[in-house]
Amino acid sequence: MKHLSFTALACSILLTLSACASTSVNDYSKNTPKLIPQEFFNGNLTAHGVVKDRSGKVTRYFNATIKAYWENGVGTLDEKFIFDDGEIQYRIWKLSPTSQAKFNATAGDVIGVGEGAFAGNAINLNYVLAVQYNNSTINLRVDDWMWLVDSNTVLNESTLTKFGFKVGSVQLVIQKN
Repeated sequence: MKHLSFTALACSILLTLSACASTSVNDYSKNTPKLIPQEFFNGNLTAHGVVKDRSGKVTRYFNATIKAYWENGVGTLDEKFIFDDGEIQYRIWKLSPTSQAKFNATAGDVIGVGEGAFAGNAINLNYVLAVQYNNSTINLRVDDWMWLVDSNTVLNESTLTKFGFKVGSVQLVIQKN
């Protein structure tokens, strides 16, 4: 009986640990269509999305325009966000390839350098974002995932955390014009 209890406990622990395993961008390596950042993020794009709080309640809606281009191997995403309350935010990303399937990403409100990778139809970008909150700035870790659905559409989901706890998320669709 002790042996059976130990086996059940061991199986329970293994299942719990495997549930905590994170997804790798390489899990999508065989998916098509292939998401090649230099191809999709080139030209005029639009984005439409929502911001959710930690419980999943939508707190804001937004539309964005993105002017994307590549010069000397470096990508630029010039973004303008217009929120439902009238607030306008700007962000200019610089994407610098570091290998065939990895890149660094910087922007004015990104702390340090974000690290990205892509495979198959997916991109995963991790970075720290400085966010204005209650008349101060807080730094949130962002786990940003993108999936190419068809040649003109990317779905994007970003999870925002602080001290390892989810504090919000952003869901959006990006479309080529």
